[in-house]
Amino acid sequence: MNNNYFHSVVLDADLCCGCTNCLKRCPTEAIRIRDGKAHILSERCIDCGECIRICPHHAKRARSNSIEEIKPFKVKIAIPAPALFGQFNNLNDIDIVLTGLRAMGFDVIYEVSRAAELVSEATRQLIRDKKLRFPIISSACPAIVRLIKIRFPELCGNVMPLLAPMEVAARMARREVIDITGLSDDDIGVFFITPCPAKVTEINNPNGCEKSAVTGAIAISQIYPELTSKMDKLKTVEPIAQSGLIGVGWATSGGEAAAMLGDKYLAADGIENVIRVLEELEDEHIHGVDFIELNACSGGCVGGVLAVENPYVAQARIQNLRKYLPVSLNHLDRREIDGMKWENELEFNAESFRLSDDIIEAMDMMEKMEEICKTLPGLDCGSCGAPTCRALAEDIVKGIAKETECIHKLKAKIQSVYDQLGNL
Repeated sequence: MNNNYFHSVVLDADLCCGCTNCLKRCPTEAIRIRDGKAHILSERCIDCGECIRICPHHAKRARSNSIEEIKPFKVKIAIPAPALFGQFNNLNDIDIVLTGLRAMGFDVIYEVSRAAELVSEATRQLIRDKKLRFPIISSACPAIVRLIKIRFPELCGNVMPLLAPMEVAARMARREVIDITGLSDDDIGVFFITPCPAKVTEINNPNGCEKSAVTGAIAISQIYPELTSKMDKLKTVEPIAQSGLIGVGWATSGGEAAAMLGDKYLAADGIENVIRVLEELEDEHIHGVDFIELNACSGGCVGGVLAVENPYVAQARIQNLRKYLPVSLNHLDRREIDGMKWENELEFNAESFRLSDDIIEAMDMMEKMEEICKTLPGLDCGSCGAPTCRALAEDIVKGIAKETECIHKLKAKIQSVYDQLGNL
C-alpha cells in the first residue's frame, strides 16, 4: 500500500449510477461525477465514510483487513474500540466480548478504552498547564483532524497534539508483549477492531507520527458474525477487562469531553454539525470553552459505517454497561505525557486546493475562476458533476470540465442557437 495516497474509502464503478447523493454530502468537495460515474479526489478525501452511508446503490465501500491476516504473526493482539461493546444485545459484562476475541485466535486483548483513560488524564494535564491554544480540539477522530487540515487551516494550532487512544494502545500492547516474550516487532501483529474507515486510513497514513504501531484494522461488521458465535459458545469467561467507565464512554459522543471532569467543554457529532462548530470557532464566536470534542459520525464512534448496530441503540447499551464499571482503572503514574505527544506538527494540506505549482499561474487561474463564477447561476445544483458552481469553475480552469457542463448555461446556449435559426 502506498502510504502517501492510501484511502480506505473506494468506489465500485460497476454499482455507481452517477446520482448526486454523495456529491452533495461530501464535506470536502472530494467527489465529482464524470462520464456518469463518481470519482473521488484522493487529495481531498478524509475517509469520513459519509458517502458510504448515503449511497443508495452501495457503490462506496471501505477497505479493511480480514481475520485471516492475523495468522502469520507469532503473537496476535486485538485492540478493540469501545464502540464494539455497544453492538451486542443484553451484554452486561465486557469480558464476554474480550473472551470471544481470544476464542477467535487472538493471544492478547488490550482494550483501546484503557489507553483512552490515559489520554483523558494527559489532556486534563495539558488543560491545566495552559500552554496550548484554547479551546483545545480533540485529535481522537482522524476524519476531523484531516477535515481541519483541508478546510480550517487557522485551527490547526488548536488541535490537541496527542496520539489517539488507538495508537497509544497499540504501542503499549507491543511494549508489554516484547518485554514478556523478547520477540521482535515483526513477530507481533496488532489489529484494531474498527467502527469506521477513517481509522483504517490513519493506520496506513497516520497523523502525528511517521509510522503507526497498528498492523491493520478489522471492521466490526466483518468480525461480528463469528465473534457473536464464539461468545454464545463460551464455557468460561476470562477476567480480561482493565478499563472503567471513562474509557468505555469514549464510544459515544460526549464521552471524551465528560472525561475532562469539568463543565467548560463542548461536544458535537455528525459531520455537518461539526462543520458548523468549526466555522463558529474560526469566526471566534465560541467563548468560555476549554475543550471541544468532535466526531464525524452521528452518535460518536458507535455511529461508524463499519459498525452493525443502530448508533442510538448502541449508545444506550454503552450507557447501561457503564453502570457496572469503576470510574477509571488506568492512570499515568510515572508514564511521561511526552511519549504520547505527536512527533510532528499538524499543517495545512495546501496540496488539496493548489491550482498550480507556479504562483503567478495560480493567481491567474484564481482570477479566471472568479470571472467564471460570476457567469454561473450560483444554484449549486450538482447537475454539472461538481458539488457547487465554484467547484465547477475550479474544474474549468484546471481543464477537466467545460462551461457547457452547466445545464443552465447549456440551455441558454441552445436557446440562443434556436433563436438565431428562427431568425434565419
